[in-house]
Amino acid sequence: MKKILVATEKPFAKVAVEGIKKIVEDAGFELVLLENYSQKGELMQAVADADAIIIRSDIVDGEVFESAKKLKIVVRAGAGYDNIDLATATAKGVVAMNTPGQNSNAVAELAMGMMVFAARNNFNGLSGTELRGKNLGLHAYGHVGKAVATIARGFGMEIYAFDPFVDKKTIEAEGIHYIDDVNELYKTCQYVSLHMPATAQTKKSINDNLLSLMPKGATLINTARKEVIDEEGLLKMFTERADFKYVSDVEPDCKALIAEKFSGRFYFTPKKIGAQTAEANNNAGLAAARQIVNFFIKNETTFQVNK
Repeated sequence: MKKILVATEKPFAKVAVEGIKKIVEDAGFELVLLENYSQKGELMQAVADADAIIIRSDIVDGEVFESAKKLKIVVRAGAGYDNIDLATATAKGVVAMNTPGQNSNAVAELAMGMMVFAARNNFNGLSGTELRGKNLGLHAYGHVGKAVATIARGFGMEIYAFDPFVDKKTIEAEGIHYIDDVNELYKTCQYVSLHMPATAQTKKSINDNLLSLMPKGATLINTARKEVIDEEGLLKMFTERADFKYVSDVEPDCKALIAEKFSGRFYFTPKKIGAQTAEANNNAGLAAARQIVNFFIKNETTFQVNK
């Protein structure tokens, strides 16, 4: 019998666990839970005889893979997967997957909420601005970017998108202005929302060269990863552009300096909460369980990220 481990330092909601259990057991597999663990050794011990593992923000690195002698698949219940050592997974013959799209609406709603918060001066009682009629640039047009576009359209924003991996026809068919030069995106839009993963190509790619192109009233929204921001460039932008605001679902390393010098022009969530809704929690967990079942029964690898 296949053993499926759910290893979550931050557990799924009870209803999600019950749904995962039903999917796994209906397929004839065994479900094992490791919740609220505090030591890496607990994870390494639990995964030793597991055939599959579902994780959230939990780290699956070389040591964990070394302990997992039977492991065939690891699924990150969420979109980002930089907490999985993909090179080692590939070397060990382990399939790594994510669950794209399951938390897209949750992240998109947060991005829009943060835009409103910034436009209204962090709700400090002073006169703010409206989003209607403003240009919104989507830097990457995947599941979350599309969800943001849907909501922003209701606010009456003009929406532009840059994504070298999505063709022009796809973007324009959804009523979005296609931009093929990232510099033009930043030149055109007062609001830019980031939705790319942290990769070798994207890390520190959002720098002062890009940000300085933004028009007056510039606001950068980051519900992606902190690693995509060049923090030296971010600080330079804060210093040179008194109109610039930055709101993020992840605290930058230079948070203390920003808080000291640029009060009222930023907001950072105390921990990453983009996917922290009951609905997203449930959707991602159930999707992960289904993908594991389909992998073992149908050899399905649709969402594999270490091809």
